[in-house]
Amino acid sequence: MHREDFPMLKQDIIYLDNGATSLKPQCVIDKVVDYYENYSANAHRGDYDISYKVDLEYENTRDLVKDFIGAKRKEEIVFTSGTTDSMNLIVNGFFSGLLEAGDEIILTKTEHASNIMPWFRVAGETGAVIKYIPFDDNNFVTLDNLKKVVTPKTKVISLAEITNVIGDIRPIKEITKFAHERDIFVVVDGAQSVPHKKTNVSDSDIDFLAFSAHKMLGPTGVGVLYAKYELMQNIEPMNLGGGMNESFDSPDKMVLKDVPTRFEAGTPNIAGVIGFGEAIKYLNKIGMDKISEYEKNLRAYLIEKLVTIPHIDILNLEADSGIVAFNVDGVFSEDVAYYLNKYGICVRAGNHCAKLTKDILGVANSIRVSLYFYNTESEIDNLVELLKDKDKIMKEMF
Repeated sequence: MHREDFPMLKQDIIYLDNGATSLKPQCVIDKVVDYYENYSANAHRGDYDISYKVDLEYENTRDLVKDFIGAKRKEEIVFTSGTTDSMNLIVNGFFSGLLEAGDEIILTKTEHASNIMPWFRVAGETGAVIKYIPFDDNNFVTLDNLKKVVTPKTKVISLAEITNVIGDIRPIKEITKFAHERDIFVVVDGAQSVPHKKTNVSDSDIDFLAFSAHKMLGPTGVGVLYAKYELMQNIEPMNLGGGMNESFDSPDKMVLKDVPTRFEAGTPNIAGVIGFGEAIKYLNKIGMDKISEYEKNLRAYLIEKLVTIPHIDILNLEADSGIVAFNVDGVFSEDVAYYLNKYGICVRAGNHCAKLTKDILGVANSIRVSLYFYNTESEIDNLVELLKDKDKIMKEMF
């Protein structure tokens, strides 16, 4: 679908690592180049025409993001350097001043490092306690299992809507309703969900959301932090400097700008933000529901093929996202990835920055295929054909 729009696909490669980053359509590339060639001024700084154009394009992207995720106002959108930066700002800028000894932070063991490590640190600093939601037989999160670990001391639940190895889609709206009835905050890592399914933060009522542009056709180095407006007011900026202050006359007389500007100190990734706006337009033109359905069908096709190969162990057979994790019996995952690379197939191998997942799956490393709408059944056929012959894999690994 729309493969002609992606210059990278003119190469002799099959790109199946979209969970790590997505390819970029020509329109996004052109938008970034247009900024550098025709109006490469700073944002929110100049009193001249091309600087004004930068401001319009930059803030237009903020409006596009607001509408794309169903936020109520543009002030709820902060541009960061990525999901990791957003998660650290949420944890360190909001929860570090809120959590106390004995308070509970609810996670799962299949979260990405960005949604575990900041919580580990703040727990160590405040005396808060980390707890994990148990899984069902498919290693999925259910509301019933969440209820088993929530207590009156629970202050925050932080989950990926779609995890980057298991690929399960969590019931975020139901979880949020349950949490808010008990005055518990809900933080969502949307790195793997926002690029692949329709997101509406007003409908789900989540408190915080973090995601990245580069996983949804946009440039690298751009992310989004969404927070409800009233909560945004209570986040402490982690970076102080130019552009985010009204005045600073003395240590006790620093006046910061209103949200969201107070969180965007210094010169931002202007080209990246502007390019991100073009990526959102592109996704809107295709339609997120159409993308979700296409990926679901493509994954089903891949699973149908893989289950016929005796030496393939699929680790997430039932997931509804475009993520498939598997191993070849007796072969190290990175060796399989190296073998596939010889034939121009790009997959991810290793622990995928989700190191606690080994406690759930019983294996530390796996091969991950992560699909997007520009992947095809023909590409899957090529992948499966190369995986069928284990002797060939063993022979050609090195």
